[in-house]
Amino acid sequence: MRRVRSHPDHIAFDVAHGPAWRPVTTAAFHAEVMGVAKGLVAAGLRPGDRVALMAPTRYEWAIADFAIWFAGGVVVPIYETSSDEQVAARLADAQVRLGIGGSASHVEALTKGFQAGGLRTLGVWSMDARPGADLSELVLLGATIEDAEIEARRTRATLDDIATIVYTSGTSSAPKAAVITHGNFVGEVLAVAAAYTEVVNDRGNTVIFLPLAHVLARGLQLICLAKGMRIAHLSDPKQVISSLPVLRPTFLVVTPRVLQKIDAAAASAAQEKHLGALWEVARRTGVEWGRFAEARDAAVLGPTSGAAPRAPLGLRLQHGLFDTLFYTRLREKLGGRIDYLLSGAASLDAELSLFLRGAGIPVIEGYGLTETTAPITGHRSGAIRSGTVGVPIPGATVRIADDGEVLVKGVGVFPGYLHEADNRDAFTVDGFFRTADLGSLDEDGHLTLTGRVKDVIVTSGGKTVSPAVWEQAVESNPLVAHAVLVGEGKPYLNGLVLLDPDSVRDWASRRGIGDLGCLKPPLTGALSINDNRLADAITGVVKAANARLARSEQARRFAVLLADLSEAGGVVTPTMKLKRAAFTAGVADIVEGLYHGEGLPA
Repeated sequence: MRRVRSHPDHIAFDVAHGPAWRPVTTAAFHAEVMGVAKGLVAAGLRPGDRVALMAPTRYEWAIADFAIWFAGGVVVPIYETSSDEQVAARLADAQVRLGIGGSASHVEALTKGFQAGGLRTLGVWSMDARPGADLSELVLLGATIEDAEIEARRTRATLDDIATIVYTSGTSSAPKAAVITHGNFVGEVLAVAAAYTEVVNDRGNTVIFLPLAHVLARGLQLICLAKGMRIAHLSDPKQVISSLPVLRPTFLVVTPRVLQKIDAAAASAAQEKHLGALWEVARRTGVEWGRFAEARDAAVLGPTSGAAPRAPLGLRLQHGLFDTLFYTRLREKLGGRIDYLLSGAASLDAELSLFLRGAGIPVIEGYGLTETTAPITGHRSGAIRSGTVGVPIPGATVRIADDGEVLVKGVGVFPGYLHEADNRDAFTVDGFFRTADLGSLDEDGHLTLTGRVKDVIVTSGGKTVSPAVWEQAVESNPLVAHAVLVGEGKPYLNGLVLLDPDSVRDWASRRGIGDLGCLKPPLTGALSINDNRLADAITGVVKAANARLARSEQARRFAVLLADLSEAGGVVTPTMKLKRAAFTAGVADIVEGLYHGEGLPA
């Protein structure tokens, strides 16, 4: 509301309108939110009632999100890719009273979900045009509701009241309903705004293409609105790269997978121009420049800070040459105005982070969970340390338990799960949340993640291994969607390498290999791929990953697999994280075969 009063005419959003983008001011956005909020009240929504939102990332998602809060409701986001069974389960578990869907298919899924659970509903409304039941009709329904009624409901909510119920991704267990308060969101906005004034401000703009059903994207949206950063939404991630030269963002939140594909695309473009060898030198130079830049930052900001050191002459000359040949074009692909990228949701390969820094695209890596309302740590601008996920944000505390588990406390940490049974082991006796992640803190407070508590492998010889380092190294190759190290109770470790079908098709097309372009995953389980060309490519990746580790932590043999990576396939979550237990159970025969000489030697 402060932005509405202080900067009503500031452009808050760019909204897709055919091939063009329509600017929306802060005041115009507020008016649309008020209209929908009045409609919700007229439809019978009471303070504390829960409303399901099921839609791809789009401007109307933002309107509905705020309108529900203005009307006193609680938002229950549902991933747009959820099955009918999942939708019904979420609606019943959260006792949802009203639904808002993006398209006709989302409206149908919500309607079926209410019916399946026998829930009394206040209706299901559509963001897309739907005569009699869309957002414009909802606005008409609320035409007689006074502004004062909405303001009374908006201000009635306290910081301790529930703002949203977000279901965790469920990679290792059934999804849990995380209760996030208004105080969590407010605290997170204030903390991130204080730490990143150079990144998020009213002079910049961003594009949100991550699912708004995920708390990271919603947190980003709140921070941008609070600080006046202009927002555009894209529902299809495949449209992002083509839209960047038009929208020209100064800041983007991405996943490591996006950065891997950008890196691979740049390498492919160089290969097509017969500049592959030169690109490899340019990439090594970028990594070296990134290391120098981080060392320079440390020298300037460290306890014995002094004048910034200067790069060696040879490095400066090489960097200048490759900036002209490659790096400038890479920045232009991202719109030409990027100040920083923020990478989250998974670990980013340190070498890729260094290269991008060297190419003039610094990447802030952060760490957070649904239960922490997104970031709990992050690099600071000008103090990036690749390979870590930064230091705690203001108002947050991170400590490492005796067994290596990362424990967190702070303004963004949620009060608990909706169901008390899920809270039994969620917190320590002194109130720290148990993240189930493993990590370490260096002398400057930077957190390095080393794996998941539940993923630790104990071999038959008693060796305890965290598989994350090997898996992340293999997954840094764009051909690989997921990598899994196995060996619980076995004498040694083996690996499963799950291919990314889109990347394999692109890889095959660039090499004129037509028969690999039609590979199709099985409906269930996984298919072993026995192709010498792919085997050679993946073997190099596995050998490089093994070279980083002690012999006892390396994979002896591995299998190259193809599986259905849609949510319907059952092995990934709505956020495309691997359901490790479900996947390994489905390929138990392949795992056993590796211990009988099948697969490929590493």
